[in-house]
Amino acid sequence: MLRRPLLTLLALAVLTLTNGRAQTSRMPVSEIRTGMVGVGRTVFTGTRVEEFKAHILGVVENVIGPQRNLILARLEGGPLAETGVIAGMSGSPVYIDGRLIGAVSYALGSFSKEPIAGITPIDEMTTETNTPVSVRPAAARVHVEWPIEPDALMSAFRRGLGWNRAFADRPEDARLVDGARVAGVGGREIATMLRPIATPLVMSGLEPGVADSIGSLLKDQGFLPVGARAGARVDDMPFEGPLKPGDAVGVTFVDGDFLLGGTGTVTHIDGDRVYAFGHPMYNLGPTEFPMTRAYVYTVLPSLYSSTKLSTTGEVIGTLLQDRATAIAGRLGPGPRMIPITMTLASGRAGSSRTFHFDVVKDQLLTPLMTYAALLNTLMSYERQLGTTTYGVKGQVLVRGHEPIVLDNLFSGDQAPLGASTYIVTPLAAMMDNDYEKVDIEAVNLTLTSAEEPKTATLERVWLDDLRPRAGRTVPLKVLLKTYRGEDVLRTVPISIPANATGSLSILVSDGQRLTQAELREARPALPRSVPQLIRVLNKTRRNNAVYVKLLSTDPGAVIKGELLSSLPPSVLSVLEADRSGGNFNPLYNATLGEWVIATDQAVNGVRSLSVTVSPT
Repeated sequence: MLRRPLLTLLALAVLTLTNGRAQTSRMPVSEIRTGMVGVGRTVFTGTRVEEFKAHILGVVENVIGPQRNLILARLEGGPLAETGVIAGMSGSPVYIDGRLIGAVSYALGSFSKEPIAGITPIDEMTTETNTPVSVRPAAARVHVEWPIEPDALMSAFRRGLGWNRAFADRPEDARLVDGARVAGVGGREIATMLRPIATPLVMSGLEPGVADSIGSLLKDQGFLPVGARAGARVDDMPFEGPLKPGDAVGVTFVDGDFLLGGTGTVTHIDGDRVYAFGHPMYNLGPTEFPMTRAYVYTVLPSLYSSTKLSTTGEVIGTLLQDRATAIAGRLGPGPRMIPITMTLASGRAGSSRTFHFDVVKDQLLTPLMTYAALLNTLMSYERQLGTTTYGVKGQVLVRGHEPIVLDNLFSGDQAPLGASTYIVTPLAAMMDNDYEKVDIEAVNLTLTSAEEPKTATLERVWLDDLRPRAGRTVPLKVLLKTYRGEDVLRTVPISIPANATGSLSILVSDGQRLTQAELREARPALPRSVPQLIRVLNKTRRNNAVYVKLLSTDPGAVIKGELLSSLPPSVLSVLEADRSGGNFNPLYNATLGEWVIATDQAVNGVRSLSVTVSPT
């Protein structure tokens, strides 16, 4: 008889536990008054949530934009007297009389003598992140220009990361409501001094030079690089039950043999929806990043910026929004990432190593994080100074499309940068395309290294017969001089078309110079679809090849990204009339033939010949 009442009570208890987090009462900004004392929650060590006090100093309006507010508070408790506001506290919830007011999210500059913090109101956090927008702002992308170089790629990353500013720039932009001066500083002046609390950036398995380079890039955007021992995962760490407000939370960008991710604090949980940070990571908008548990080793005190030494752990959900006032996600399975397999074969040791890591699928962070992991591998396992050579082979697998084939050679002092840039370039191009959302399924790579230069200079080209006959094949001689000073003579048969007459030119070039020349002529010959883009990427000129083109002065055009040579005048006139539509670019030379001479060296140089074709 007691069975049914017991089952009913059990069901009610489960329902209460399930919905209890959604029933948290909130206090709006309009009820906040100076002198109130709140209770905050965060993790200082391990996984245990501890409490601290928040003495309310006032409210600053319009501080991170029109109708955006911050609650000013002086924090007290735990290690805060010695550390000040701690990097990693972002998102720590604050309650007044049991009602949630918001998340500790902003700090008062550096070297502050008091732990003065800005608290993002909870209503602004939940409203902003519930915006049903699924389109990424165009500014938050990596826009690449061809041919792309390592410096240009890093500049593109900086432009994509640095576009957002989320705080007041001028004192007159902010207004202090119901507050007093703090340590001799007025409320408006405080507004310009407030900055988002730094987010600890967990970096594990990265070589120091690469960690410094990537860390400095991300540090400008509010991340504070911290070390984490390789394999120091929290899957086995004890947690106090399910995820709750005040718990440490992580966001993973790279996982596997390398680890890159940020950590902060959970502010509020509503059903399966999680709100955290109280400020943006990058203000990217819609995202699909793995959301994880996190473990705090300890707090590192610093006069400049104290920080939580932490690491990420098991995936507990997906981060779906990165907005100006918060990040938000859902508990459950994590998102699919891009698996990257890289085999590094060392010519010096005669051995090979294989690395596996997963990278987030994101227009901005996929190229950046892949670049960091690739460069780190090359810098860690091969010498960093002196000339090296890397041969790259592999594929980028794209769902529903033909694979992107990687095949190139890089030699010289900047070979690691060149090889990493070459691999990342198709990822950036595919993620940045405006034609369709692509799904990169995997990247498979094999890199072969050698501790010596493998370069050659294009010295001379000639024909034994400068008046070849139309319809005949003539041998073109190409002389290369290797890095050892050795002469290498290569011969390629040049077929003269039967209808060719008059003067022709033969262009012999390395891949980079030929690409630059073609881009100048085609202006800009942009692809118009993903298949076209993949064809362009698969036709990328290689460093370890000599390219020979037989050219005439017959005009042509680039139509909707497709190159058409030797068009009749009547066709050109029709196309010329429609060039205002942006689909027509004239070409002033026609390619009558193209040949490729594969080499074992990275070739440098360009030569040209003028020939006069005799009739048959």
